[in-house]
Amino acid sequence: MEENSRNNIFATWILWQFYQMPKFLLQVWSNYFMFAANYFSFILLLKTFFSPWKKYSWRYPKGFDLGEFFSTLISNFFSRILGAVMRVFLIIAGVFLQVFVAVFGSAVFLFWFFLPFIIIVILLFVLVY
Repeated sequence: MEENSRNNIFATWILWQFYQMPKFLLQVWSNYFMFAANYFSFILLLKTFFSPWKKYSWRYPKGFDLGEFFSTLISNFFSRILGAVMRVFLIIAGVFLQVFVAVFGSAVFLFWFFLPFIIIVILLFVLVY
């Protein structure tokens, strides 16, 4: 009897369709979440939020030159503001990607779970009409 349950193709398919493959799909879905989080690295973006963009900064003059000092100050200030603005856009893009992964992954997961029932309904519809 135990030999028959191992060779029963229907039982093997049920096990694969509703246990093994959903487990694999959840692992793949988790990998996409981790990829999106690592690609946009939200923690690093928040830690360096007001850092200059692309590390563009100017050195202050050695001597006493008030015009050059304020020019450097304003340039460094705008570089930091540009860095903050770009990081905001990157964080927003990362959040949109995470939402997309969540919606698309749940759709794929639900489609996979209901696929046998959808096939049965389509076959019954074709046979009746």
